[in-house]
Amino acid sequence: MIDRTVLLRAAVLAPLCFASASLAPARDPQLWVSNEVGNTISVIAPRTNTVTATIPVGKRPRGMALSPDGRTVYVALGQDDAVGVIDVTRATMTRTIPAGRDPELVALSPDGATFFVSNEEIAHASGVDVKTGRIKFSTAVGVEPEGIAVSPDGSKVYVTAETSNTVSALDAATGRLRKTIPVGENPRTVAVAPDGRRAYVTAEAGGNVTILEVATDSVLGQFSIRDGKTKPVRIVFTPDGRLAYVTEGAAGTVSIVDLMSQHVIDTISVGKRPWGIALSPDAHRLYTADGRSNQVSVIDTDSRKVVGTIPVGERPNDLLYIP
Repeated sequence: MIDRTVLLRAAVLAPLCFASASLAPARDPQLWVSNEVGNTISVIAPRTNTVTATIPVGKRPRGMALSPDGRTVYVALGQDDAVGVIDVTRATMTRTIPAGRDPELVALSPDGATFFVSNEEIAHASGVDVKTGRIKFSTAVGVEPEGIAVSPDGSKVYVTAETSNTVSALDAATGRLRKTIPVGENPRTVAVAPDGRRAYVTAEAGGNVTILEVATDSVLGQFSIRDGKTKPVRIVFTPDGRLAYVTEGAAGTVSIVDLMSQHVIDTISVGKRPWGIALSPDAHRLYTADGRSNQVSVIDTDSRKVVGTIPVGERPNDLLYIP
């Protein structure tokens, strides 16, 4: 005779065992750093501020982007004319996708199906189908394109042009040029704020930031970063959209901007030539890629002080925080 107590216990435990087996193991957060001259990506554990892996990639890795599901990193390989595809779990590059001549920075469509690159040497921007590797378009933009961003609804791509002092707004599906927008001198980065309504463009030589209205692609205003001589490069926002952090390459600093008043409220010294920047999801830790110091600076945003530095590969360029 079958013991009814045993059957009852099995019935209770079976769903629990199934649920436990079906859940993926939790992954610790990671900070990825592209080393432009070292041709590698350093993987950092933010909990310990140590490099846990070094991933060989192609030549001149710069901009990186994370897939919506967090499983894949795309890295622009400038001297390979390609974008590398990296499996996050295995920390291994699985393939490369041709992306036109000299891709510098890369951005993904909201659905992760298309990546977009700025092709610096040929003054183009390209859209590439991730699955097939087919180049969907390659559109002429201003001279020396660098910064690239996608509107939250996925309909538009913004591309900065360092020599032309413009931002090109492209149709994300066809690559058609929708509008050319004058901005500050030597624009380096375009980034969309958390609310999706505004985009901010840093101008290195101009020493300022131009504010764009995403809905109309029009200029709303412009403000200076300190004395205008610190060479602002990359920008990142707090989740609530109140503050922006801006790396300043020439000054070796990060400035904190109150976006409501459009004024710098504090400045933090880091290593030499900070370019890339990343903020933890809880906004308590800020990181800069100090290109000429071959390190990443770790900043406590509450005290606004550097609390550590992490040696990485040669000429760190971009940063990507993977929650």
